[in-house]
Amino acid sequence: MAINEYVNTEVSKVISNESFEFPLNHAMASAWIVANYKGDNLKIFDLRKTSALCDYAIIATAQNTTQARAMVDEISANLQNNGASIVSYEGYESANWILLDTGDIIVHIFNGPARDVYDLDMVLIKNAQVKIPDEFYFGKATSVATEKADLKGYF
Repeated sequence: MAINEYVNTEVSKVISNESFEFPLNHAMASAWIVANYKGDNLKIFDLRKTSALCDYAIIATAQNTTQARAMVDEISANLQNNGASIVSYEGYESANWILLDTGDIIVHIFNGPARDVYDLDMVLIKNAQVKIPDEFYFGKATSVATEKADLKGYF
């Protein structure tokens, strides 16, 4: 898969951001990709004190299988481009629940009602959530006043 140059540039900025130490920088880069691919209900859980499997778990919902696969493909390509190795993929074919394991982070992308069925959020709820910066989200909401100012003189 060819890496999207815009995504690659933005992911590199996140990964090189000194306020995110490794492996949080990889988790944040993954979250940036999910947010910009319009994933829903995005959460990062800090598992460093409670799990030997990984340091961070990312959970998000995709609207369809194509979107879920695109998120996982982009995360995988960009993390590998930045030195991570992919330990395993699970669920890619059905794409109801795709798990991407890099060893340090595990990304869970759910499609449709699968997130409610498996309820992984409740399994991880006792762990601290990492705040995801608002600027990570594609097309973050603007105020109504700003929108009206942009339209002034247009009609």
